Amino acid sequence: MTRALFIVDVQNDFTEGGALGVAGGDDVASRISAHVAAHRHEYAIVVASRDWHDADNDNGGHFAAGEPDFVQTWPVHCVAGTAGAEYDDHFDTSAVSHHLKKGQGKPAYSLFEGETDEGVTVVRLLEEHGILDIDVVGIATDYCVRASALDAIAAGRHVRVLTDLVAGVAAETSDAALAEIAHAGGELTKTVD
Repeated sequence: MTRALFIVDVQNDFTEGGALGVAGGDDVASRISAHVAAHRHEYAIVVASRDWHDADNDNGGHFAAGEPDFVQTWPVHCVAGTAGAEYDDHFDTSAVSHHLKKGQGKPAYSLFEGETDEGVTVVRLLEEHGILDIDVVGIATDYCVRASALDAIAAGRHVRVLTDLVAGVAAETSDAALAEIAHAGGELTKTVD
């Protein structure tokens, strides 16, 4: 078994009611949980990432000093140790084998920019477990899911984005992100449950 599941940033601040909540976030969290429950045996590892930003600085300009541009600068979100940084309540993390934190003082979009509390990187996890194939799900399609999928493709893995298990900020930018992933060699598919 050489397949991994990457679950990107299913956190309170990215679901309904959060600082950067996307429509459909809670529903995607529930559907990801159901997918993992039904298909855990298909994955050598299940990796979940979280934005985990510092509270005492702007995280390398990631947090806007004034009005955010929602491209490079953002409202304060996913501050380490706060409720907003925790996983969404609809996301059952019991089958997650590895938890990654990303950000931590700097901008970070891709799951590949994170590491475990022990300092283990995604690249190391992929190598240690002989992972060749990766399914990517989570939030937000047009930002962190996009970056994670493209980095996985760049790392030489076969990538599938499970399009019914992602939620994005906006339809236009989400569609563009999925098209970019497909153009880079990723596969776009839906789950079959």
